[in-house]
Amino acid sequence: MNTLRVAVAGAGLGGLCLAHGLLRAGADVTVYERDASLAGRRQGYRLHVDARAGLALQACLPPESLATFQATCGQPSRRLTVVSEKLRVLREQALPDSDPYAPATLSASVDRLTFREVLAAGLGGRIAFGHVLARYEAGDGGVRLHFAGGASAEADVLVGADGVRSAVRRQYLPDAEPADTGARCIYGKTPLRDLSAVPAFLAQGVTAVVGGRIGMAVGPVRFREPPEAFGLSPAYDYLMWAVAGALQLTTMDPVGLHALAGDLIRTWHPALQALHAQADIGETFGVRVRVSPPAPPWPPSRVTVLGDAIHAMSPAGGSGANTALRDAALLARTLTTVADPVAAIGDYERQMREYGYAAVAASRQAEAETGARRHRLLFALYRRLGRV
Repeated sequence: MNTLRVAVAGAGLGGLCLAHGLLRAGADVTVYERDASLAGRRQGYRLHVDARAGLALQACLPPESLATFQATCGQPSRRLTVVSEKLRVLREQALPDSDPYAPATLSASVDRLTFREVLAAGLGGRIAFGHVLARYEAGDGGVRLHFAGGASAEADVLVGADGVRSAVRRQYLPDAEPADTGARCIYGKTPLRDLSAVPAFLAQGVTAVVGGRIGMAVGPVRFREPPEAFGLSPAYDYLMWAVAGALQLTTMDPVGLHALAGDLIRTWHPALQALHAQADIGETFGVRVRVSPPAPPWPPSRVTVLGDAIHAMSPAGGSGANTALRDAALLARTLTTVADPVAAIGDYERQMREYGYAAVAASRQAEAETGARRHRLLFALYRRLGRV
């Protein structure tokens, strides 16, 4: 029997996890990444992963990679706190006492770049960097990929794991383009080396700050073990913060974005201003929040999509990365257990649409449950950072 050849567009979390799952089952896979390296652009800092991610990683990764992931997770949060902009405590919630690192009960923070490096380890030359997918041609016998610059490649199956601006989805499912919600976030990163002016609880768990029409979410990453001990890029403990609201970010550079965030919280508690002031300014970046509309069922083919490429969602519920990893494990299993690739993809897409769009709907419902409409993105970030 011929070995299944799979081309994956995008070396994000879902694409890399999928590659491991396929290789583990005996398939041949190449991941084509548009950036020149894993650290080619900012995509976020702190993520919260749960059992959906844990079980997917357990199914796809080699045992040594799973162990490295568990070792380089952040130390567990002890509580969730909601405070006013003057640091008056509005709500506190203790976290359940269960094993936060076991796959079936996973509830941990991870640094996105460290996580991607863990997932990339072991894939060797199977990641082709600097490959911008321009278009593809799909037929009964396979798929030909065409890249900017003239290069091309062939595969039996193409998987679009290339995020919210997916080139695969744009050609395959143009009506499934994510909608811009109008919400914006400014993300920052403050080293946890000397934060004597910052209250200790900010480093002990996830905190949401309610401040008029602007909100702020803060979450720590304190590595269990240094990533460099495992051959990964050196990383320091830090607090990730996000200032969120209906902001006008235009094309500001990190200096401008940091200054804007400081102006937005200029009347807040001095400790929060100190947290902002001590940030690594060059690590500041802005994002717009996009959400995918539910797409009606489409006929399966040798092309498919996963993660943000098909079900981009609000930060509420903390489901984006976890759902993408679930996609990866499911797709790896169907492609390597069902003889006909098109039938395998049809099976995957049927299930993925059900739970994927349910996760999108749940994220919207989570926003609706937060109370005042003006705080919905803040609480979305709060849920994302601290969901258990």
